[in-house]
Order: sequence, then structure tokens, then C-alpha cells
Amino acid sequence: MTEALEYDVVVLGAGPVGENVADRVRAAGLSAAVVESELVGGECSYWACMPSKALLRPVIARADARKVPGLRGSVAGPLDVPAVLAHRDEYVSHWKDDGQVRWLDGIGAHLYRGHGRLYGTRKVSVTSPEGEHHVLTARHAVAVCTGSRAVVPDLPGIADARPWTSREATSAQEVPGRLVVVGGGVVGVEMATAWQAFGAQVTVLVRGDGLLPKMEPFAGELVAEALKEAGASVRTNVSVSGVVRDGGTGPVTVVLDDGGHIEADEILFATGRAPRTDDIGLDTIGMDPGSWLPVDDSCRVAGSDWLYAVGDVNHRALLTHQGKYQARIAGAAIAARAANVPLLETDPWGAHAATADRAAVPQVVFTDPEAASAGLTLAEAEAAGHRVRAVDQDLGGVAGAGLYADGYRGRARMVVDLDREVLLGVTFVGPGVGELIHSATIAIAGEVPIGRLWHAVPAYPTISEVWLRLLEAYRDQ
Repeated sequence: MTEALEYDVVVLGAGPVGENVADRVRAAGLSAAVVESELVGGECSYWACMPSKALLRPVIARADARKVPGLRGSVAGPLDVPAVLAHRDEYVSHWKDDGQVRWLDGIGAHLYRGHGRLYGTRKVSVTSPEGEHHVLTARHAVAVCTGSRAVVPDLPGIADARPWTSREATSAQEVPGRLVVVGGGVVGVEMATAWQAFGAQVTVLVRGDGLLPKMEPFAGELVAEALKEAGASVRTNVSVSGVVRDGGTGPVTVVLDDGGHIEADEILFATGRAPRTDDIGLDTIGMDPGSWLPVDDSCRVAGSDWLYAVGDVNHRALLTHQGKYQARIAGAAIAARAANVPLLETDPWGAHAATADRAAVPQVVFTDPEAASAGLTLAEAEAAGHRVRAVDQDLGGVAGAGLYADGYRGRARMVVDLDREVLLGVTFVGPGVGELIHSATIAIAGEVPIGRLWHAVPAYPTISEVWLRLLEAYRDQ
């Protein structure tokens, strides 16, 4: 049975990004249909942000407590891993999306469960799990919010090895005795931190020179030191050339490009992501299936007046919070165009431009120590042609850091545009710095002059006092 239905906006994907697009257009008075083939709430809610942070929170809390006099003895023992995993399961609602569905109902969006594909201009076909077929027509816009998936390299033996991706790493119910993590990015280091703390013997394999290659070099260095101190092995400049798991059961042998071998119980590939656009009907509108979708700052696909790509699929900034930010921008732009209201396209920080994707992206890596950044690294700023200066400080030298933890180790850097005297980037590494990074994001997005930052007085004694130390160092250089 085929049923034709019409809405102002049709959203492909009900993760946080799709939910936010629907919310914004509904708030503007437009009707919206949302199509989802898995769970409403998407990758972040069930296999990424939420479960990973539920796993990491007790790890980080215990690490911090062990650095506090009068408390360290009380937390000397192992973690209660079954309790941690049970809490993780509760946080992801046991992989059921009833609550998220109620939220969609509450904003008045219509949910269609099933596989959605573009069906030509402004049309989406949906096939439900029961075989029912609907054709949805969008009066104004279709928003592709299908996200990305983990990439597993095509290596000899990979099919039988049954490797973990980020999904298995965040949803596993048992601790492997030995875990090999391939990749030194965010997923790799966070999952290495968690499973090492749960009792696995972790080996991290990295093709490059260090961990967290997209952040300032010292971030990866400090995280690598901590992983090694926790008992993990971190090997750089090494690649996996094959994996062997006879019969698909038992231990897995990891074959290295230098001829070496490592035996493990599980192997996690955290080696990148690809857009989930391979089977969404891009061919019906003259685009290549499986491709990233280039967009303008309002998240409208290049060359189209009706198709939007929001979140990971546009490859601007593969982070949940940036995807939700884009969703707010795209939703506002869709509503403005539907009402024939002029867009604020000439204002880079206006309501219809996702400028922060280029200039002020914040990120926190929830390892021990935490690594947090906003804006550009020194290398990125120099490559972009800015005349800049990097100012570094030992974060452990701040009074608040010493109170936070004995032997506090950390580092801070701000990258200053010398021509405009505003910040282009800030990086903090150290315990508790995740809650510090929003101040940097505001300073960068607001283009707050260095002279005005002197008037933003940090409370004493907090770790935030590092801002004063950074400003003093910039003044005195």
C-alpha cells in the first residue's frame, strides 16, 4: 500500500540533529515529518556521547579522588564494573526510545519508522518494517540528518574477526581480558581510558606520531603519559596489516606492518567515519551515493534550493553539539525562506550562518586528564594565514589546580590574532578542564578583545585563574 502525504519539511534521521531541525521548524509554525530507521535519539543517545560518558564518569571521578588528601585511601580499590555497566544501560534507556518518541509527539512532529530514501525533488519514500510504503512530499525543504558510521578498514581476515566499532565499545556487557584499540583519536583514547580502568589490558596502536592529532600536540602527549601510567601500552608509527580469528571465535591475532603480532580478546577500530548517505536516494537527484554533502553556511546543499544536509553528513564538524547548532541555523533558515523573509546572509554571526563551524568549535575529550579545545590550533591558524602568537602556561601552577588535585598536571595555550588582538583558539589539558572550555568558546565567538578580557576577572582560587596567567604572559612577551 502506498500513501502520499505532504508536509512543509521532511527530516531524514531522528538523531539529535534531526530532532532539532524538526523542533525549530515546528516552533516557526511549519509542519514536519521525521523518518527514522533505527532508534529515535540516534547515535549520540545510544552508542556514542551518552553511553561513553556514562562509562567514563566513574573512571574520571575515581582518578580525581585518588589525588585528594584524605580521600584517596577510600577509593583505592577497583571500580564496581557491573554497577557502571548497569548505570550505562539505564542512561541509554536500555536501548529503547519511548521517551524520545514522546518528545517528538510533544512538539507535533509526525514520526515515520522505516528506511527513508529521496525520491526525486522534494520527495521521500519510506518503507516501514512491516512493508508499508509512504511517499512524503516536502513543500519547502528536505533535511538530510542521517549522520555518520564507523569505518572498518578492508584488511585481510577482517570479516571473521568481528571487530568492535564505537557501537560495540560503548555497549559491551563484559570486560575483555585484552583489548587492542586501533586509532588515536577521540573514540580511541576515550575507550582505551574506560576499558583499561575496568580491568582490560589495553594496547593502543597509532599510525601517526601521537594521540589526538587534531588538537595541540601537548594534548596527545599528556593523555598518552596518563594511559601508560594506568597500565596501557601506546605504540605509535605502527599499522595493522591483517587480523586473524580462526572460525570467528576465540582470541584475535593482530598482524602489524613491521611483522609483529599481538594477541587480544577483542579489537576496536576507531579509524574514522563515513557519511550514512549510501542508500538514501542521492542518485535520484543526480548526486553520488555515499558522498559527503557540501553545504553553504545555512546548511543548504550546494546547487539546491530545497535540500539541506545537517550534522555529520556535511563534514563541517563531526560533533553532536555542532550538529545541533547547525540544526538551529538550518531550521531558522528554512523557516525564513518559507516565509520569504530575507536571510541574514551577510552577517557571519547572524541567525542563518553556521560560522562557529569554522571559527569556534569546542570539543572535550573525556580522558584522564581531560583535553578541551575551542577554535583553531596554532598550526591551523598559521596555515590559514593569520599572524599569530601562542601563549602557554603550566596549568598546574594555578592555585585552584593545586587545590583540585595533588600533583595536578596540565597545560593551557591561547592563540592570539596579533592584527586584531582577539583569540583564535584555546586549549586546556588537565583534570576538570571540560567545564572550563565554554569561557574560551565565548571569547572566540564573541571576538572579545584582549584588552576587554582583562576585565573578566577569574574567581580565586579556581582553575579559571589560568586566564589571568595567560593574559599576563601575553602582555610580558
